Amino acid sequence: MNASATEVDLVVIGSGAAGLAAALTAAEGGAKVIVFEKQRAPGGTSNFFGGIFAVESDMQRAQFIDYSRDDAFKSIMEYSHWKANPRLVRAVVNESAETISWLEQQGVEFAGVTINMPKSPRTYHTVAGTGLAVVKALVTNAKEIGVDLRLGTPVTKILKEDGRITGVMVEGEPDDIRVNAKAVVIASGGFANNRQWIRKYTGFELEKNLIPIGNTDKFGDGIRMAWEVGAAEEGIGVVELYRVGPITTEIGGQVEWATVQPDLWVDPRGERFCDEAIAFYDTSVGNVNAKFKEGYSYSLFDTSILEHYKQEGLDKSVNARTPPGSKLTNFDKELEILFEKGNTDVSVADSIEELACKIEVDPVVLKNTVEEYNRYCEKKHDDLFAKDPRYLRPLKGPKFYAVKAHTIFLGTMGGIRINHKTEVIDKKDAVIAGLYAAGFDAGGMYGDSYHISVASGSSVGFAFNSGRIAGKSVLNYIKNVSR
Repeated sequence: MNASATEVDLVVIGSGAAGLAAALTAAEGGAKVIVFEKQRAPGGTSNFFGGIFAVESDMQRAQFIDYSRDDAFKSIMEYSHWKANPRLVRAVVNESAETISWLEQQGVEFAGVTINMPKSPRTYHTVAGTGLAVVKALVTNAKEIGVDLRLGTPVTKILKEDGRITGVMVEGEPDDIRVNAKAVVIASGGFANNRQWIRKYTGFELEKNLIPIGNTDKFGDGIRMAWEVGAAEEGIGVVELYRVGPITTEIGGQVEWATVQPDLWVDPRGERFCDEAIAFYDTSVGNVNAKFKEGYSYSLFDTSILEHYKQEGLDKSVNARTPPGSKLTNFDKELEILFEKGNTDVSVADSIEELACKIEVDPVVLKNTVEEYNRYCEKKHDDLFAKDPRYLRPLKGPKFYAVKAHTIFLGTMGGIRINHKTEVIDKKDAVIAGLYAAGFDAGGMYGDSYHISVASGSSVGFAFNSGRIAGKSVLNYIKNVSR
């Protein structure tokens, strides 16, 4: 690293949505910024998102969507039972519409505003393509205005002197290199791949009863370094849970589409465990599946249900590209490919008893479960869990299917305590001067669960908005310390 790169206004740790938003915002305000990313490519999990939370955006106004900032704030806080940091939530909500406009100015294209959950507010601003295009646009713009992006360069330590952040140490050869900076933004993306921390802080066993999706080499480096300089802890146990099956090299095929629909779900013992219409609400689905120490449940359906989805289309949207009504035109071919590859998450049988043997549950228990469920379907009333009758479809055969649906997660969602300016707070409730955190490293936006049903797109929305708030806070800070 040359000498000119060792004296900057701001160091950003991480090049995902939060890090890029912070770096660009600060650089637009005239700050000299360097971004360190330990991966060889920028973006991380931000390359895969499909939409962003916002309220009172121009797109929403154009469609007469009247869900307001006040509505969003109240809904998020009530969802968290007021465990979330109200000033932080308010700041993020208030920033959200401006962030959409800012992204458009960066060249990001949006496809529209939608939602894939019944009776939920339309806050999900879908991007044209995926997050990869957004990351590319932001990286290009950042470089054009002078942001120094260093890939494959991990930060090893945050430096603090006399109660104030003074820079970082960066991995180098033969020795680590000091980079002096007035401020540091931590945006390293959480600790989804840290087996020990997952066990300690969430109680799950990584890759056994909780499977990370789309996360690579995330071990909580930024959180650890913040704690080392005195940061307080918040939200360390919150994870973005979901339920997916089968697990393949590519999530999102038509076998998965059928698996996540609101048909009959059974636990590892073959008993029904919820109103399957919660299928529309990802957090509820993840939470209920996470109750099972085995890390999975089963989705059951039959030939007639499959035929319904082939002819009438899906009930639940899988993503913005597969809205309700999308048809299973390729299910049989994809199922055949799964079997050819030796996937054991899917079982097919000519009877419920045979299916029970294949998924290793008691045939009597599964037979009783299906017979009880079929009786509810026939009379169009679910005596057990009061499921909406429109989703009560009996399993009659001739073929019966079971797909193992695993408890997965898309990221950890906390660790460092921050305030509404994204300033990092120490264990004595004081600000650590010059230190900021954003995105999945920062706690306070959630209670114990991701509030997707009241603010869809909020995880990436929090990343962008907290990053922009951090960038603005840094500009104000370095202006004051330079006097």
